[in-house]
Amino acid sequence: MAKTGGLGDNLYIAGFDASGDIQQLGSISGGPALLNFTSIDKSAYVRQGGLRSGQIEYTAFFNHVAVTGGTHEKLAALPTTDQILTYCRGTTLGDPAASLVSKQINYDPTRGDDGMLTFGVSAQSNGYGIEWGRQLTAGLRTDTAATNGTGIDTAASASFGGQAYLHVTAFTGTDVTVKIQDSADNVSFADVAGFAFTQVTAAPASERIALGNTATLRRYLRAVTVTTGGVTSVTFSVNVIKNEVANVVF
Repeated sequence: MAKTGGLGDNLYIAGFDASGDIQQLGSISGGPALLNFTSIDKSAYVRQGGLRSGQIEYTAFFNHVAVTGGTHEKLAALPTTDQILTYCRGTTLGDPAASLVSKQINYDPTRGDDGMLTFGVSAQSNGYGIEWGRQLTAGLRTDTAATNGTGIDTAASASFGGQAYLHVTAFTGTDVTVKIQDSADNVSFADVAGFAFTQVTAAPASERIALGNTATLRRYLRAVTVTTGGVTSVTFSVNVIKNEVANVVF
């Protein structure tokens, strides 16, 4: 794959679209810790995977929005609660995305000689490692009524479960529920049991949901919105992770 730039990407933080205030992504990393299992009868290292972790590090411009609150106000608060982050690599339906349940551990300013003020932020995983998936929305999607999204092709059915992340950046109406459906032929879709997010009645909102390790996800997946009381407008993003191998929890 050819090397590409990061222009046209998005970053959502706990249901807030911070994309317009992000200068760069410094690091998106994670995976299992390497445990040393080298015994005395070996002539080289033997390693096995340990706890999974992850981090997203980025640099934000200083953008103070006193009335409505901008990226600076969100990050400067240094929240102690979990913050869900999703980085969209491009904003076309099906593009890669990385999501993380994290703790924001810093907000460090740097002032350049030219007066440019930026802030470095590190988000460290909490409870789950970094999870790369595919976008079921083209970046942010806006629905003005209950809507069936377009399906993406995941190549084949798999029975190893999956995870999904939701960010709702704007909402007007009574309620809306975002859920994931699957299909074998990209025509006949059905709800995936356990793959519906909590009903949304206000924004911002964000959530991670997960299926059991043996749940089946068919080849095609899509994000749909439904409502019981009415939705005037909802703007949201969904990242889905379809597990291609079994997840073993010890």
